[in-house]
Amino acid sequence: MEQSILHPFRRYRRNPILSRRDVPYACNTVFNAAAVRFEGRYLLVLRIEDLSGRSHLTKAWSDDGYNFKVEGRPWITPAEDAEYGVYEAYGVEDPRITRIEDAYYITYTAFGPYGPRVAIGRTCDFKTFERLALATEVDNKDAVLFPEKIDGKYMLIDRPGGFGGQRGDIWLQESFDMVHWGRARVLLSAEPGWGGAKLGISTPPIRTEKGWLAFYHGVRRTPSGNLYRLGCLLLDLQNPARVIGYTPHFIFGPEEIYERTGDVPNVIFPCGLILEEDGMLKMYYGAADTHIALAEGRLQEILALCSACSGK
Repeated sequence: MEQSILHPFRRYRRNPILSRRDVPYACNTVFNAAAVRFEGRYLLVLRIEDLSGRSHLTKAWSDDGYNFKVEGRPWITPAEDAEYGVYEAYGVEDPRITRIEDAYYITYTAFGPYGPRVAIGRTCDFKTFERLALATEVDNKDAVLFPEKIDGKYMLIDRPGGFGGQRGDIWLQESFDMVHWGRARVLLSAEPGWGGAKLGISTPPIRTEKGWLAFYHGVRRTPSGNLYRLGCLLLDLQNPARVIGYTPHFIFGPEEIYERTGDVPNVIFPCGLILEEDGMLKMYYGAADTHIALAEGRLQEILALCSACSGK
């Protein structure tokens, strides 16, 4: 297979699209952004690390999907109430956005003294934000919601484990109310090779004619540290617990200076994906935990890569 097909994404020529100098208040870094189209504009919800080392979420807007303006103040900051405060005391991190009917659900990592948990919140206007649930116990993160109910249930992909050198696999859970989650089962396991240390889901699933398409990151441990790269998988539309295709090889990885050098080097970490009407995918990713960058690829080329290897 040709090299260009194996690696279907093309970096935006003016990457990175956002760095800390673009944030109109003092911060350390900006990275790992959720993405959505809202009222005709592109919206990124950015993870921004402040000077104390805690993360919060801030919005950035664009008319064209390339040039973004960051708002002048944080939008979602660590909670201080009795229910959520202790579990978000060290920050709110790595958001993903899924539209379900008329609401936008944000999954994010609530990080506190007991470790990371998956949290879920909701907005309809991207002004107000309502916390709905701490959906998992520790240690868990990298969670995305499906954009519709399946067999009357909400579906959540997450990644329990993967900390302190432990293996980390991609799992699926379900819920009737978005609060109580269960019936957990493994979707995709780490294997020796490019993602041998751990896996994690990257972007919310997109419905296609061939199945639910989602991207996942794989981590390989090297003598100089972890190396984060990207693969994709297809899930059955009626039974998303069944993997019908995935890429056993990585399709995107750190190559440029802004991906190789930063607070955490050799990392590409997508959290945001937008499918355009012409079939082009815009993928927004964190680069070395220091920048936001953009890459674009054709949906049909990526589906063909997933279909080349049947699921287990």
